[in-house]
Amino acid sequence: MTTSISVLADHEAWLAEAGALFVDAARSAIDEQGSFVVALAGGTTPRDLYEHLASEPFAGEIEWSKVIFVFGDERCVAPDDPSSNFLMAKTALLDPVGIASNQVHRLRGEADPHTEATRYCQLLGGLLGGTCDDAGGPTRPVDLVLLGLGENSHTASLFPGLTWSVEPHRWVVADYVEVVSSWRLTLGEPVLGTAKQIAFLVSGSSKADAVAGVLEGDLDPVVRPAQLFASLPVTRWILDAGSASALSPGLLAAQ
Repeated sequence: MTTSISVLADHEAWLAEAGALFVDAARSAIDEQGSFVVALAGGTTPRDLYEHLASEPFAGEIEWSKVIFVFGDERCVAPDDPSSNFLMAKTALLDPVGIASNQVHRLRGEADPHTEATRYCQLLGGLLGGTCDDAGGPTRPVDLVLLGLGENSHTASLFPGLTWSVEPHRWVVADYVEVVSSWRLTLGEPVLGTAKQIAFLVSGSSKADAVAGVLEGDLDPVVRPAQLFASLPVTRWILDAGSASALSPGLLAAQ
């Protein structure tokens, strides 16, 4: 185990830790390269972070004009649908801090899923360099990938046993996900797994078994897709007491 695990006592401490990670990653990338490319996650837990980043003191600590936003995954719905990851990010973070439209590269959930997967793959190639669907990933890695964790151990929209597992070279994957009865678009392993930094943002006791299974269970990424990225040296887990409650004391003591 080479990943870093932080367990925070309460939600305010969790937000502070996640916010500091985001700010540090942004500052480092902007200092080194002049811009910061972040892949946003969807869901309730990331939304709390985005709202926190849009408030002081965090909002004033980032040069937002130099941040480029891509999306780790998207539901195949219109951008104004309440379940849209883009709409959530727009409402919680992008609009409050005044992000220009040309800084935001959304997955078009309203489009044909396979057509959109091809378009977004080509967009990433133009934005980050490299040949779309090259298994080695983009020439310029994404600076920070934010990931959540589902109770079935999926992350982004990499669900157990779907297309990504048999076509691992794909930068963007379109899949019909039976367990949620909907189409999803998701970045694939070549983009997510080559990022400079990966942060799993997990909270709540309902995720405790999934966290323990991913970090301490048998290695089987087809069944537990989050294991693709769980223990990479660039990965950081930001947990609260509830989500960490099923981890062994030995694992936590080693941190």
